[in-house]
Amino acid sequence: MRKRVVITGLGCISPLGNTVDEAWQALLAGKSGAGPITHFDAGQHKTRFACEVKNFDPAALFGSREARRMDRFTQFALAAAQQALAHSGLDVNDSNRDRVGVVVGSGIGGIGTLSEQVGVMTEKGPDRVSPFLVPMMISDTAAGMTAIHLGVRGPNMAVVTACASGNNAIGEATEMIRRGAADAMLAGGAEAAIVPITIAGMNVMGALSTRNDDPQAASRPFDKTRDGFVMGEGGVMLVIESLEHARARGANILAEISGYGTTDDAYHVSAPAENGSGAATCMKIAIEDAGLDVTEIGYINAHGTSTPLNDKSETAAIKTVFGEQAYKVAVSSTKSMTGHMIGAAGAMEAMISTLVFQHNILPATINYTDPDPNCDLDYIPNNSRVASPRHIMSNSFGFGGHNATLVFSRFGE
Repeated sequence: MRKRVVITGLGCISPLGNTVDEAWQALLAGKSGAGPITHFDAGQHKTRFACEVKNFDPAALFGSREARRMDRFTQFALAAAQQALAHSGLDVNDSNRDRVGVVVGSGIGGIGTLSEQVGVMTEKGPDRVSPFLVPMMISDTAAGMTAIHLGVRGPNMAVVTACASGNNAIGEATEMIRRGAADAMLAGGAEAAIVPITIAGMNVMGALSTRNDDPQAASRPFDKTRDGFVMGEGGVMLVIESLEHARARGANILAEISGYGTTDDAYHVSAPAENGSGAATCMKIAIEDAGLDVTEIGYINAHGTSTPLNDKSETAAIKTVFGEQAYKVAVSSTKSMTGHMIGAAGAMEAMISTLVFQHNILPATINYTDPDPNCDLDYIPNNSRVASPRHIMSNSFGFGGHNATLVFSRFGE
């Protein structure tokens, strides 16, 4: 019998706030985290806005010297992990540190450091490149630095599946606990890709909204006038444990991770399969893994990027899996407020799903004003809704055709 896995801690650095409570309150209020880009002069870019993290001071958290040796995505992951561990009440010590691990998803890793140091090499020559370039750049540094700072020596790795990275990180960490490789894991995602080269690259492939005159209305999932996603950033980490371990230490159990599925479209490097076939298979696997019927899913936190192709494809996939039940289940995209946090997106949405169980409120899809006939489900338009779902499904799909779905269940039911 596989072990049951539960969530006992949450930590969040996001465009909506740098604590779990701040972000949750902003979500319920329907606030957008979008605004003009301040990280660099975006005057020459087609898109000049993003969902940036505000008021984040890594020097205050880690000290100036240590902060300078971490890329922003690592800073986000570590700050969120510290919050999550404190929230969980899990005491890491010599008796258990070999049984606690870390998995962090990041789609792009230290792109800010890499971009900066390419500039240094171009201007000053190869000998002037920072000796910290490589450890700051590589995607596994967030997991490694989290282990160093928290003193955990269990399974440790990075997951890189583009926009599905956060969900895959949580799912793979869940599997580690299920098979007995660890008693507890810190799992989630981090991204800090609001840098010139990334925005330029996303622009030339037509992925980003160019609604520069109204950034807060730019992320509009499932709306007929959607024109691309809004880049976000941040880090969200969860503490997950075997049910046995959590109960033994008297932990406050927030939710259960009951299902996980992952597939690939095998179709296109950046576009989803038009009929959502890979995503549909992924959802089916996750629901079956949870031992549930589609009628038991009460809310879907959609991938819902606000791109013309994704939202149509995901809607089709939900209809394939749920049939007529698709019109009865509440669906929303919280990316309408957070923007697309890439590798951190799935982790942010896992946190949101967990908080739904705590507060019995479903966050809305804001900026939904002009319904798309190809997207005709109940997207919880514009205002949050009181509800008490027993089971929640959360989707994440990424470039490369990567799909990852998690199912969360209200603990004790």
